[in-house]
Amino acid sequence: MAEEFVQSLARGLAVIRAFDGSSPELTLSEVAKKTELTRAAARRFLLTLVDLGYVRTDGRLFSLSPRVLELGYAYLSNLSLPDVAFPHLEQLVSEVHESASVSVLDDTDIIYVARVPTTRIMRVTIAIGTRFPAHCTSMGRVLLAGLSPCDLDAYFAKADLVRMTDRTLTSEEELRAVLAEVREQGYALVDQELEDGLRSLAVPVRDRAGRVVAAVNLSSHASRTSLESARRDLLPPLRAGVAKIETDLHATQR
Repeated sequence: MAEEFVQSLARGLAVIRAFDGSSPELTLSEVAKKTELTRAAARRFLLTLVDLGYVRTDGRLFSLSPRVLELGYAYLSNLSLPDVAFPHLEQLVSEVHESASVSVLDDTDIIYVARVPTTRIMRVTIAIGTRFPAHCTSMGRVLLAGLSPCDLDAYFAKADLVRMTDRTLTSEEELRAVLAEVREQGYALVDQELEDGLRSLAVPVRDRAGRVVAAVNLSSHASRTSLESARRDLLPPLRAGVAKIETDLHATQR
């Protein structure tokens, strides 16, 4: 494939990549040094990118323009929620070493649409398409808390609040109070209500309009994760991971 390699394209992309969070503005000499190009070559690439609208300059400093985002939109616009979420789930799991999943609400159940497991901690095998009752799961409660009052009333009118363990809440009144708390704090922490020994923490994924469209969770065994440590150690990285998912998701919705 060497004969098909377009060196000038590779060098142009290297010039774009020279700009990052720590170096949003660069001089010609700095671009040349970072890309290992001659000053003359770096100047040609920069001025071409300026002419195309991807780079702007005040005559001395160069920086990327918002138009460079277009280069990623064509890719992002073809991605589904699982496609967008999966790499961020992988990163999250590598950081906290707990299983992470994404689900959406389907009638009275949650349905898994993406998952990165670690050690298996549940009796049932979870795969894409697995369903659980929404009322006793952390992702379900996040999704239910995001419903409008009318939609939440409709949910309770048809939901079978089945008891999965001795800890499962099956009272509509109690669940409504819990959902109000979830709505206020922005996360749900469920302690062994779906399965004995399983603790799960979830936060919502919102679209560009602010609507809850999905939920992401981290699940752990109760023997190694207390409720306090879940809030202290798992909630911050979970929220950070979801923020990245939302950033990419919003880009696909433009």
